[in-house]
Amino acid sequence: MVNFLVRTASFIPLYGLIGALLTLPWSLGIIRRTGPKPAAYLNLFMSAMAFLHGSIAFVAIGQDQTQQLIFHWLKVADLDLYLTIELSQVSLGALELITGISLLAQIYALGYLEKDWSLARFFGLMGIFEAALIGIALSDSLLLSYGLLEILTLSTYLLVGFWYAQPLVVTAARYAFLTKRVGDIILLMGLVALSSYGEGLTFSELESWANTSDLAPITAALLGLSLIAGPTGKCAQFPLNLWLDEAMEGPNPAGIMRNSVVVSAGAYVLIKLQPVFTLSPVSSDVLIILGTVTAIGTSLMALAQIDIKRALSHSTSAYLGLVFIAVGLGHVDIAFLLVFTHAIAKALLFMSVGAIIMSTSNQNITEMGGIWSRMPATTTAFVVGSAGLIGLFPMGMFWTLQRWLNGSWSIPEWLLGIILFVNLFCSLNLTRVFRAVFLGKPQPKTRRTPEVIWTMAFPMVALTIVTLLAPLAPIRWSLWLSGFTPLTNNDSLMIQWAVPLLIISGAVGCLIGALIPVRRPWTRTIRVYLRFFQELFAYDFYLDRIYDLTVVAAVGNFSRLIAWFDRYVVDGAVNLVSLITIFSGSALKYNVSGQSQFYVLTILIGVILLMWLVLIDQWSIIINYWSSLIN
Repeated sequence: MVNFLVRTASFIPLYGLIGALLTLPWSLGIIRRTGPKPAAYLNLFMSAMAFLHGSIAFVAIGQDQTQQLIFHWLKVADLDLYLTIELSQVSLGALELITGISLLAQIYALGYLEKDWSLARFFGLMGIFEAALIGIALSDSLLLSYGLLEILTLSTYLLVGFWYAQPLVVTAARYAFLTKRVGDIILLMGLVALSSYGEGLTFSELESWANTSDLAPITAALLGLSLIAGPTGKCAQFPLNLWLDEAMEGPNPAGIMRNSVVVSAGAYVLIKLQPVFTLSPVSSDVLIILGTVTAIGTSLMALAQIDIKRALSHSTSAYLGLVFIAVGLGHVDIAFLLVFTHAIAKALLFMSVGAIIMSTSNQNITEMGGIWSRMPATTTAFVVGSAGLIGLFPMGMFWTLQRWLNGSWSIPEWLLGIILFVNLFCSLNLTRVFRAVFLGKPQPKTRRTPEVIWTMAFPMVALTIVTLLAPLAPIRWSLWLSGFTPLTNNDSLMIQWAVPLLIISGAVGCLIGALIPVRRPWTRTIRVYLRFFQELFAYDFYLDRIYDLTVVAAVGNFSRLIAWFDRYVVDGAVNLVSLITIFSGSALKYNVSGQSQFYVLTILIGVILLMWLVLIDQWSIIINYWSSLIN
């Protein structure tokens, strides 16, 4: 039985699709009398089956055992397009992370969207969401992964725009979709190029191909840059990082998935593409630059946010920026562990945030306070999730960063500075939010904030326990990710002080967050220099306005130029032909007199004109001939 479940693990993505299909009678309004709850229960049952099936397969498969299943999709002449599924501890471990968080998020959604009239539609979309994520985890095919990433983009658009009656939600959904499409189109170019240069369309072949490839430097650089573009959009990295902030307009249960495992899907594909980036130092440098700019910039943006969800969403981009840096340096183990520990902690944080929004009907942290005594489970979840996200001993992120900084890897000085910067400002931001929301005197909107119902509390408590157990992963199971021991042993003074500095940076961030005054009118300060930086960070360094003045303006002007050319040149030429036709037709209608002599005359004149047009090029030859005879 266990072997059968391992062999059929490739069908686990179908659970989500089946659940989505089962919700259709309620989503389409065919069944109304029962309400939408049965659709939610059916989808929950299929998600639980996927989690159970994946758990058995994950436990049963051996550490060094890898199975590949090949499905030939299109085979014509020399063209053979096939889809490959890989079953290993890495892929099944990623599957477990996805199905576990998805199951808890859907249980959470039962309480959060209990009174929503389109609950069935939400669970149907979550089923498609889950199926695409599981497929990406198991896929070993570049072609299949790209198709699933496209489904993920569509699902993100539909879930962000779930409350489509609100104009702001529609705008956010369209913004998220178009931003991610930019990266997807460039990624498709890279995959097509890679399929023509490489031996196949599978991730497992990339390392051997990269070791024997003789691509020209410019070709390798362009190939690597095109493959980076897709994960840049999916992981909300600069300059495609603003969509994640806008996507907070969607329902919070979808935000739990989006800020934990959805952005991690792009990072997962990036990690598996890492052998291609070794072909050119340009690709690796671009990964490091993008990750550095995003990690620093989004850490500062989070400090000025007063929307509680937006204050946490920017840190998602910051930690995935560290993943980009790890991939650029070739530290694949660390990239996997960063994705794992961040996903669990961030999912728990967004569950606690959703509980606060549900109880207060408010997202502005300047209008909150004194919640901790009224919502103990939510407070505990926020504290544990925050501790799991920063490098606080003995939580999961501490052990992940400790493994990165303990001398097992060659670490440059600038990387230590970036890690300490992100850890300090993340600690500062989370402490700021905690003080504003949970401590202090109750505000008018938080005086009556009861704890959430059990369908929301149970997932929070369960994920709190998982977050507390998450340190076991980087401590015990990190070596099976890549299968080799770290490259170097560095006993430099920097390495000796790296871990203590990591602990100090987290403590200093918490201390600063605890000491700075919490202003209730936080949105506006009378100090000019503080107001400048506050607005600079709050408006995301004015990136959207820069886009309006550059990219959007360029596209708009080019569109207007094309519209003018189409109207006055293309349409003008077509209108000229039509006028000539109308004029000639109007003139020829007078030739219809009914007299055969006139018709013969018309034919004769037409033949003479045709002969003249044919012989006009020969007149010069005839003239030259007669001139030669006369002379």
